Amino acid sequence: MNAIGIVAALGAEARTLRGARRVRDPSARLAPGEHVLVSGIGPRAASLAARSLADAGADALVSWGTAGGLDPALRPGTLLLPCEILADGGDRYCVDPAWRAREIERLAPQPAVLRFGAVADGALLSSAAAIADREAKQLAHRQSGAVAVDMESAAVAAVAADRRLPLLVVRAIVDGAGDEIPPAIVEASRAGPIRASRLIGGLLRSPAELGAMLRLAGRFAAARATLRVVAAAGLAAPSP
Repeated sequence: MNAIGIVAALGAEARTLRGARRVRDPSARLAPGEHVLVSGIGPRAASLAARSLADAGADALVSWGTAGGLDPALRPGTLLLPCEILADGGDRYCVDPAWRAREIERLAPQPAVLRFGAVADGALLSSAAAIADREAKQLAHRQSGAVAVDMESAAVAAVAADRRLPLLVVRAIVDGAGDEIPPAIVEASRAGPIRASRLIGGLLRSPAELGAMLRLAGRFAAARATLRVVAAAGLAAPSP
């Protein structure tokens, strides 16, 4: 049985993986099974987490969590299993196609996953900075052809490529292409975990953002529900 190393940026994303062991000592050797390490937000944090998991004996890597929609067809809560990851600098990484196909096959009997439509594919853009407003999302979609964006998957993919490990990316859409991320959220989440003090400070400066934040919280709940269904079905094992 493989030791699968899973990188999640946020604790709230990692908690959807109830069957995975939480990695608290990255220097410890991984036993067979699924192991999740909370990295914090951004490519540098994700790269460090992925390298720690690989050093600890992970036989495969998973980038797990949420993403922002760039394609207007992707509603909040939609499950995305991208075929390809696009990095800011132009590098492109492919997920393991056989692993991805097996995961889709495992999820086929799970109607709860499909309540927002079929499992989405296409390319996932990984950006070093948040793409927060509609115009920026439209531009990113037009220029890259990607259907969604996150901040960590390219970093995990680069480690997988360097270590020659199979890669799978599992993302659920939070904000749609027409949604704007409140500036207080963007500021609070810069390079690391979301800081409550920054969030509260941003709200005090701009209380009008509260409504948008509540809508985003509802969308995040839908995305987490999708991730929980995927986790309950279990991750397919990569090819031997």
